[in-house]
Amino acid sequence: MDKALDQLFDFIREIDKEKFIGRQTYLTDGERKENDAEHAWHMAIMVLLLSGYSNEKIDVLRTISMLLIHDIVEIDAGDTYAYDEEARKTQKEREEKAAERIFGLLPEEQGNYLMELWKEFEARETPEAKFARTMDNLQPMMLNAATDGKAWVEHEVSIDQIMKRNARTGEGASVLWEYAQRNWLEPNLKKGRIKPQKDL
Repeated sequence: MDKALDQLFDFIREIDKEKFIGRQTYLTDGERKENDAEHAWHMAIMVLLLSGYSNEKIDVLRTISMLLIHDIVEIDAGDTYAYDEEARKTQKEREEKAAERIFGLLPEEQGNYLMELWKEFEARETPEAKFARTMDNLQPMMLNAATDGKAWVEHEVSIDQIMKRNARTGEGASVLWEYAQRNWLEPNLKKGRIKPQKDL
């Protein structure tokens, strides 16, 4: 029993490092950027509140579990900014290697379970994974809108980049994706905080 508990607490201590992984999205006061752990917590609450808007019936606990663990790989792989095309080329390889190491810290059964959850999120085929990916895309969009597009302006993000990134966001919750476009994207595009197109 002690060996299993040692492994569990080793993993639990290891994932504290997720709190140090910075993201590009600012908190609502615009003073500092959020970290991966804050991002995961925020999305878990979003699933609790918004699951009724899913296109398909979902297992809420499974979806929350998926979101709580999906960015743990960034402890090793680092956060890959959504609009950094160069970093995205190596993202899959970096994250797969990280998943093997980090989930490998756990007792086999639990390690396999978290690995399968992570792979399910990445594959985006189940209703839970589709809804989780919708949350993962909408949460930073909401924060960007709340900070008058601060990160969008800093990175000179264009509407075509956002639409490409969100090509499948409606698969999880079309109502929420339509809401986001109407309330967060269109007003910021009109105010010039989102560029109309990417400079070539």
